[in-house]
Amino acid sequence: MRFIFMLMLLIATCCRAAPPTFAPVVPDRPLAFPHDFGAHPEFKTEWWYVTGWLAKPDGKPLGFQVTFFRSRTGVDDANPSAFAPKQLIIAHAALSDPAFGRLVHDERSAREGFGLAYARTGTTDVKVDDWHMQRGADGAYTVSIRSTELTLELRLTPSGPPLVQGAQGYSRKGPNPAQASYYYSEPQLSVSGLAGRAGAAPAKVTGSAWFDHEWSSQALDPGAAGWDWVGANLADGSALMAFQIRGKQGGKLWAHAVLRDASGKVTQFLPGQVSFTPRTRWKSPRTGAVYPVATTIVTGDASWSILPLQHDQELDTRRSTGSVYWEGAVTIERDGKPAGHGYLEMTGYDKPLTL
Repeated sequence: MRFIFMLMLLIATCCRAAPPTFAPVVPDRPLAFPHDFGAHPEFKTEWWYVTGWLAKPDGKPLGFQVTFFRSRTGVDDANPSAFAPKQLIIAHAALSDPAFGRLVHDERSAREGFGLAYARTGTTDVKVDDWHMQRGADGAYTVSIRSTELTLELRLTPSGPPLVQGAQGYSRKGPNPAQASYYYSEPQLSVSGLAGRAGAAPAKVTGSAWFDHEWSSQALDPGAAGWDWVGANLADGSALMAFQIRGKQGGKLWAHAVLRDASGKVTQFLPGQVSFTPRTRWKSPRTGAVYPVATTIVTGDASWSILPLQHDQELDTRRSTGSVYWEGAVTIERDGKPAGHGYLEMTGYDKPLTL
């Protein structure tokens, strides 16, 4: 009993300490590699995010998603206690298997410390318990996820340099310049390894993936409800990223898109050149949220049709992040012709998103 009382007193003391000042996102700060592959603990929120399409030996498709989050809390950095929760590490993993009919997913969360959970600086190396994502000296990533719901043991190899988003990595997310993140992607990763859901032996898989790394302290406008985002590896070797920030009263607060062709040429699209138009909606039988699972995205003169691998790709992660969102494998058509594969993420349809 005395131990519990002392622990509660320690936590209360931690919470009363002076809150930290979060680093701002500012323009004219170009990303610098390899340093920016690693964690940025002075910022409030950060994530490393991998999605992709896999093929089993019989040719049947799987979609996968793995995200590690780092969240800086309000605990004073000067607090000397090793138990003080200065940084939280959270991880989500999911597998889309049309043969099963719905998404399977799991989540982990822990305070950083004691070698059990961390997000290291200098390179991508994030861990929660036995879940791990690490970037090797050759630039390839290893991802290890094992749980009662799914297994992912993957190696992801880059095919080219990072795609630096926005203006040298400064990515606007709203009308206020402070509403921004630092952001880069690694599209067209080749994937090999093992993947499987509970109740089925993991199968050898190959495929392609998209990697995102993003960090910020004030990304969203107070009037934002959430976002729609797509990252697509196109069959001709190019890569498409597009997003919109939606307002709580409906409508678009902000939008952006970028297309890098196979030669490396990058085309940026301004908010007025990007639109999302829902085509098919799906209502979750578990949360009641309604998602536009098929949509048309316009970037400049191009029209992209986004079609889901399966409708039920909703993640309920209220145990770790307090949010419900739809994250799913999609096929891409350009001007009515097959163009590639990608992932669509939609947040704020259950309730307005809070980072």
